[in-house]
Amino acid sequence: MDNGRSFLRSGTWLAVHPSKVSESEKSQLVNETRWQYYGTAGTHGNLTLTWNTSALPANFITIELWGYEETGKPYSEEWTATWSYLYSLATNIHNSGYFTFTPKPAPRNYQRWEVGALRIIDSKHHAGEKDVHALWSNEHALAWHLGDDFREDPVAWARTQCLAWEEQEDQLPDFLKELPDCPCTLAQARADSGRFHTDYGCDIEHGSVCTYHPGAVHCVRSVQASPRYGSGQQCCYTAAGMQLLTADSTGGSTPDRGHDWGAPPYRVPPRVPGLSHWIYDVISFYHCCLWAPECSRYMQRRPSSDCRSYHPPRLASAFGDPHFVTFDGTNYTFNGRGEYVLLEAVLTDLRVQARAQTRTTPEGSQDRGTGLTAVAVQEGNSDVVEVRLARRDGVLQVLLNQEVLSFAEQSWMDLKGMFLSAAAGDRVSVMLSSGAGLEVNVQGPFLSVTVLLPEKFLTHTRGLLGTLNDDPTDDFTMRSGQVLPPSTSSRELFQFGADWAVENASSLLTYDSEFLVTNFLLRPKHDSTFLPLFPEEITSGPSQAAEVAELCGDNMFCRFDVAATGSTNVGNASRVAHMQHLLRAQSLQPVVSCGRLAPPLNGRKEGMSYLAGSTVHFRCDNGYSLAGAEASTCQADGTWSRPTPMCQPGHRSYAVLLSIIFGGLAVVALVALVYVFLRRRKSSTATWGSQP
Repeated sequence: MDNGRSFLRSGTWLAVHPSKVSESEKSQLVNETRWQYYGTAGTHGNLTLTWNTSALPANFITIELWGYEETGKPYSEEWTATWSYLYSLATNIHNSGYFTFTPKPAPRNYQRWEVGALRIIDSKHHAGEKDVHALWSNEHALAWHLGDDFREDPVAWARTQCLAWEEQEDQLPDFLKELPDCPCTLAQARADSGRFHTDYGCDIEHGSVCTYHPGAVHCVRSVQASPRYGSGQQCCYTAAGMQLLTADSTGGSTPDRGHDWGAPPYRVPPRVPGLSHWIYDVISFYHCCLWAPECSRYMQRRPSSDCRSYHPPRLASAFGDPHFVTFDGTNYTFNGRGEYVLLEAVLTDLRVQARAQTRTTPEGSQDRGTGLTAVAVQEGNSDVVEVRLARRDGVLQVLLNQEVLSFAEQSWMDLKGMFLSAAAGDRVSVMLSSGAGLEVNVQGPFLSVTVLLPEKFLTHTRGLLGTLNDDPTDDFTMRSGQVLPPSTSSRELFQFGADWAVENASSLLTYDSEFLVTNFLLRPKHDSTFLPLFPEEITSGPSQAAEVAELCGDNMFCRFDVAATGSTNVGNASRVAHMQHLLRAQSLQPVVSCGRLAPPLNGRKEGMSYLAGSTVHFRCDNGYSLAGAEASTCQADGTWSRPTPMCQPGHRSYAVLLSIIFGGLAVVALVALVYVFLRRRKSSTATWGSQP
């Protein structure tokens, strides 16, 4: 209240995107689509709201409508975002968890609000009182409260709104130029988890209910909002894994002037999570595409990005006892005990550090191998996130700035300089503002770590994950700059790994137990007394050799881990982690795109894949003939083999007429020949029949 002079306490709070609030903590619009289409053809009658009464302990409640708007000159200091109490739907009614009403057009002075939400509060508070315990509904299009002019002719009303949006949109800055290009394939989009994340409105993992993107099975959104305009990219894909473009289908991916997930400082348009996106991208979609047949106007101003300039991220992994696959593809094993630098990148001051410990066997002995038990990351002055194995139960524990973080209320968090997502309790994803991504998951008794870096990190990395420069021969670069050759023995590589031990002064890891303080904070970061098993020392008896061969095949990481730990489960976990790395690397392979090839005027195009090897075919409308190639193929150099042909008027009608004339003459001639043939045959038969 007075900049901390009187109250010397501080705390941390996390904001939740409206759509990510748990169902039990908000009210439900029964048949939400009906609310948002109310007043259009065939949508009338009552609307119903339900809620969990235990979430709002009150005997009597008030139900209010709040509207959201952004006013002032766009992209100026006067541009402001405002939640406004509009009016109450019901006052001092019993808290039954159920409310049904017949909507009436709102007074004219309230009809400028087209996006809003319902709020339920205890009736002891006065209407519109802020900062009180409340249950909110989803934000939605307020079709049900619009005026008589909307209800009398919703199509004409919506068309007028669409044209007004179109005129305003053409006066605003072009935000499309600063958006990232979409991945070319569904596989790339799902693998590039540092820069793109599942769009909850079209998710293949949850049945692909793509309401606004018919024909798509999965969409992703760019994680970070664009730097200047706070905009977002969206990319949608078909069941065949190809990108779906708005130029080919209304179900195509549409970029957003307001990023759906918002952007710092969050309270300023168009960076308000969810709501700015509604104002600039969603309600206009209702005007142009859902309430009026003017969708081409919307798609023209929200064209899909193609992928001609998309570059997949580079991938590196660490897993098992620990095995490393560098960004340039070098495989090696370093099973030190201590804390080590996986990655340093001066470009953005990105640091990733890990702790490696020995495994205690069920019999109580220590393995001759180690595994990752904690990973910490920070970029610049961002928050520090650490993911570690809880010693008691082997599940993931996440720490934010050295404090244990709870995911009881939400699985997605917007943090300083990063986004954090926890899935299913055994996988955590960190998405950094630079576009770098970090994924940590449980594999057997240890952690598996995957790091994804955009191409801008080329030549800017060092550490145990190697030097990203497309040259695997310098992946073993020590702090001093000395480079060990690829033929370096595993014992010499052990010294390379030890050279990248973390220093206490720059450690990101947490020491919040006596064990961690004693073994890692007060001791050298690399335990030089620990003697691991080296790959050339692997031996196994005949009985185990057969079991290992069946389990591991030719996977040397799996074979090594069984030998180092005596556990086939550990070996299998490494095999699975390595296979997952290879599959992801395959998904991220670059592909060539030629970009969209438009159909000819007065014609059409068959085919919506524009990657190398794809062929599109052209047809003309009735009354037109094709002048040019009937097909074009995307070539390996990113160009089409033939340009779009032309459809010229008239020629086809003459051709059709001539074909009909000559076809008719041919049929007449054929009938005449058959008739003559049959007459002759009949005459011959009669002659033969008169003989004995």
